[in-house]
Amino acid sequence: MNLTGLTITQAHQGLRKKQFSALELCQACLNKIKEKDRAIHAFLTVNEKSALAQAKKVDSLLAGGKKLPLLAGIPVAIKDNILVEGVKCTAASKILADYVAPYNATVIEKLKKQEAVILGKTNLDEFAMGSSTENSAFGPTRNPHDLSRVPGGSSGGSAAAVASEMAFYALGSDTGGSIRLPASFCGVAGLKPTYGAVSRYGLIAFASSLDQIGPLAKTAEDAQLVFEAIAGEDALDSTSIAPKSKARNIKIKGLRAGIPKEYFVKGIDKNIEKTIKEAIGKYEKMGVKIVEVSLPHTDYALSAYYIINPSEASANLARYDGIKYGYSDRQGKDLMDVYLNSRGKGFGAEVKRRIMLGTYTLSSGYYEAYYLKAQKVRTKVIEDFKKAFKKVDVILTPTSPSLPFKVGEKVNNPLSMYLTDVYTVSVNLVGLPALSLPVGKVGKLPVGLQIIGQPFEEYKILELGKIYEY
Repeated sequence: MNLTGLTITQAHQGLRKKQFSALELCQACLNKIKEKDRAIHAFLTVNEKSALAQAKKVDSLLAGGKKLPLLAGIPVAIKDNILVEGVKCTAASKILADYVAPYNATVIEKLKKQEAVILGKTNLDEFAMGSSTENSAFGPTRNPHDLSRVPGGSSGGSAAAVASEMAFYALGSDTGGSIRLPASFCGVAGLKPTYGAVSRYGLIAFASSLDQIGPLAKTAEDAQLVFEAIAGEDALDSTSIAPKSKARNIKIKGLRAGIPKEYFVKGIDKNIEKTIKEAIGKYEKMGVKIVEVSLPHTDYALSAYYIINPSEASANLARYDGIKYGYSDRQGKDLMDVYLNSRGKGFGAEVKRRIMLGTYTLSSGYYEAYYLKAQKVRTKVIEDFKKAFKKVDVILTPTSPSLPFKVGEKVNNPLSMYLTDVYTVSVNLVGLPALSLPVGKVGKLPVGLQIIGQPFEEYKILELGKIYEY
């Protein structure tokens, strides 16, 4: 039996029936990491000793006849910007290369209550800034489907770990597509929950009004199981909200799915367009009513995002000054030299670029011209979606306009890299839930369909994903 190829539900049932042990599941993943990760580089840290100890604990609980949660004994990988107590949390940056998390993120506390087995921490674009996982201070991650190509970003390590069966599922964070894009590029399911549905406590902050933690998994069903385990209100995160609805069963026949005309325009890869339209056709045959909708401010969303995102980043990353924690260069003659040397050497090129952009747009004389105007555009984008959702229940789009590109292909062209996020950033600006679902391949490269839902209607988009898989 290929243990690492099982879904979460299959693995849980196998553990209950004693077809295999949690220790065997864990060891199978660790063996897969040893076999594959030298080429893929999905992991930055592997906690073999603690993972095996947790697996043994689950086996002893099972032997004692205790009924265990669905995620008990199931190996998971964690993006390395989410704190796990006692384990390095680098955010793939030199400035945090030796930082050890002093506490658990809320999502980790919830996984530990489920008795999950944490395998280790996965690679990402530094401070989650990027679309390819090439901006890591510790080297790029590669796409398991084609090692010459990127896995998407910034949660590329998490997506690659799941796609290559090194972990059953993973946690990532999504600020402008950082779960959905790698899910699409690696051919796995990736859920960006509603803003506030999952606590951000213990997530290293990038852009606080946009960031959201979510799962990457083999299937939409697995993504749902993980989401249900980590979701909920948290006193430690004032932006978190208790789910308003726990509805499950939805009627597919008569469900209205909006297709935004602005998403199928010049620039999208023709093979992706064909694959997405075939997936939409499959839903239509199931009884889903397809309705054309308009999101007229789509063209401006990306520009607004790349003003708001760096502005929030410049404020959040001001804490890394070489004094309290993290990398410190104290060779200079005064405090200003410590700041400049520590940040200059500790941050990578993309992080510096965004800090400078953000500082500029927030500065006196430019705030009104850039940041304030971007927030007004954000309001227009929110209004677009509200109008669209008066006509439809969900919105279907491609996750990405392009297939996974070659490693190094866009490194020297930041604007080209930013355009990769054109279909995903609006969801973060509005705070909506969205699922990237694998719906086919072009050659050997996966293609993802993005299913966007209304606030706190994750169950609806996940149900649509599950029905497609069946």
